[in-house]
Amino acid sequence: MPNIRWLLSLITSVHRFLYRATGGWIGHATLGFRFLLLGCTGHKTGLERQIPLLYVKDDDRFVVVASNAGDPRPPAWWTNLRAKPEAWVQAGRERTEVRAREATPEEAEKLWPLLVDAYRWYDTYRERAGRPIPLVLLEPA
Repeated sequence: MPNIRWLLSLITSVHRFLYRATGGWIGHATLGFRFLLLGCTGHKTGLERQIPLLYVKDDDRFVVVASNAGDPRPPAWWTNLRAKPEAWVQAGRERTEVRAREATPEEAEKLWPLLVDAYRWYDTYRERAGRPIPLVLLEPA
C-alpha cells in the first residue's frame, strides 16, 4: 500500500479548519458520515490538540475507534488520552466535556457492529493493523 500519510494529514487539517471556522456547521456531517472534533492535551507538549474523528453515539457517550487507518501504531490522540483522559468533544455546534476510557471487551463486542455499520472499512483496518484496535468511549464528565 502506498504511503498516503501526507494526504491524510492534509485532509485532516482542512477538516479541522472548516469545523472550527464554522462552529461545526461544516464538518459534522460529511460525505454521509458523522464527525466530532476531539480536543485533548498532548502528553509530551501539554498543548491542546484537536482532531476530527468519525463517531457513533451510544446513549449519552460518543464512541470512536483508535484505528489510525489500520496503521500498526496507535493514533497520537489515543496516546494523549491514555496519559490524560480529560478532554472535550464538539459534535456539530454542541461542545461537551468528556472523560475517555477504553471499552471493555464486552462493550467492544456490542459496539463493533455499530461502528462497522457507520464505516465499513473498520474491519479492513483491524486486519491490516496487526494490533488490537481500541474502541474509545468519550463519556460526559
